[in-house]
Amino acid sequence: MRKLVSVIGDSKIEKDGAKYRAAFSMGKALIDHGYRVASGGLGGVMEAAFEGAKSSKFYREGDTVAILPMFDRTLASDAADIVIATGLDIYRNVIVANSDAVIAIGGGAGTLSEMTNAWPLKRLMIAFRGVDGWSAKVADTRLDHRIRYPEIEEDRVFGVDTAEEAVAILEKYLNLYTGTHQGIKRGD
Repeated sequence: MRKLVSVIGDSKIEKDGAKYRAAFSMGKALIDHGYRVASGGLGGVMEAAFEGAKSSKFYREGDTVAILPMFDRTLASDAADIVIATGLDIYRNVIVANSDAVIAIGGGAGTLSEMTNAWPLKRLMIAFRGVDGWSAKVADTRLDHRIRYPEIEEDRVFGVDTAEEAVAILEKYLNLYTGTHQGIKRGD
């Protein structure tokens, strides 16, 4: 089964800006390496990642999965193959965060919400350093004191500068990040 990687970030970006280029190259690199791409399914980084995915010569129908916050499927990016209209508003962020891995490019409070959900869900997390927003602020850090994987000494939000670096992190670590959230317990 091909792994699903969420690409998250700003919902509004410049078409020729650094975040667009990073998201486009990330989407393309994910498909080039056999992954599927998920996102919140709207504009900005989400759409750029889908456009990049579709530019890959390895792209297949069904490779881009939009997890919308609203019920209206027509609001999804035109580059989305599969549209899941949740109607959950911001609460859909936990679904986006529950992919096999999460890659952040910039982002505001919504992106931060997805990252803070991905951490306790025990997902592999990657964040681009070279753009403004939350991804650069949390790159190369641990989001809290919890030891998610005692056997992964360097467990953190892995900071990257390029899509190639992100793919190298995925290839090295994704098969180690197999745990699941077991619910909140007293003392957590």
